[in-house]
Amino acid sequence: MNDHLGETFQGTISGVTEFGLYVEIDENKCEGMIPLRDLEGDYYEFDEKNFCLKGRRYHHCYNLGDSVKVQVARADLYRKQLDFKLIQPD
Repeated sequence: MNDHLGETFQGTISGVTEFGLYVEIDENKCEGMIPLRDLEGDYYEFDEKNFCLKGRRYHHCYNLGDSVKVQVARADLYRKQLDFKLIQPD
């Protein structure tokens, strides 16, 4: 994915934690993370009961299975880490 830095892909939320969202790219099944600190537009908290990230102000939820558009932000082959940035719909 190092060759795809900055490119956007359609993905599916495959995991939700107190640290952020895990997203699997639909096209190639690569999985990466959107760190909680990088989610913009609201302050998101992990809702353990409903297993989602919920916005404190606007109450938007990110749930398992949701379709999202992401941009490849960082790829570290040695650490086997892939970070995405969430692309907000217009």
